[in-house]
Amino acid sequence: MSTSSPAPPGVAFDVRRVTKTFLADNQVVTALAETSFTVPAGSFTCIVGPSGCGKSTLLRILGGLETPTTGSVRTAAGGAAFVFQEHGVFPWFTVEENVAFGARMEGMGRAERRELARHWLAQVGLADFAQAYPHQLSGGMRQRVAIARAFATGWPALLMDEPLGALDAQTRMLMQELLLTLWEAERKTVVLVTHAIEEALLLGDRVLIMTARPGHLKEDIEVPFPRPRSSQIEATAAFAEMRGRIWASLRDEVSAAAVAP
Repeated sequence: MSTSSPAPPGVAFDVRRVTKTFLADNQVVTALAETSFTVPAGSFTCIVGPSGCGKSTLLRILGGLETPTTGSVRTAAGGAAFVFQEHGVFPWFTVEENVAFGARMEGMGRAERRELARHWLAQVGLADFAQAYPHQLSGGMRQRVAIARAFATGWPALLMDEPLGALDAQTRMLMQELLLTLWEAERKTVVLVTHAIEEALLLGDRVLIMTARPGHLKEDIEVPFPRPRSSQIEATAAFAEMRGRIWASLRDEVSAAAVAP
């Protein structure tokens, strides 16, 4: 069961012994098992783990798109915006209309939401593309639209499921730097799922390592690098050491997931 009681002060998400099961091919599949952790408000938390360990399911539970089978999730007031790998922009809307969509749903007036959208498009470097349609943009530009739309909602939390996973390496680096800049300015609570250890260490305050299915928290590692950060830290010995530490913890889980039925 879950509870709708609010999270304690200073806490964005309070996850307690969450288990999630599904019925597939007449068999019960446990995606998550007895998972517990707390996300401080205003923090940047990254989740890594092998494929199929329940990372995306956990993110949907945090955002209220799914409910846990057992356990509880308490959340702070204000809601959360999602950013997915496939960016999820509406092809029939212009870039400006996409970014303003949340404000439109909240009943904001046209002039005000246009101003809001243009502000966030400027923040992500797309001010000149307000009247373009998604099919006219590159994949990286469409993902910028999705990120601008998430920030434009004004909601205090962002839940990101492999938001940069489909981008080429160079575009991904630029988007990581953009996320760092926006987060430093806004200090929203971010929970980001990624397969990339380097990305988790560059962006996160902490890295949660999940086990193979049924997924649960194996390690909660604090990232020691001071902020503000840039991609230059990836060339340091300390970064390489932290990457090796996380891979050492994750390697057995990835191997177990690879041979699981």
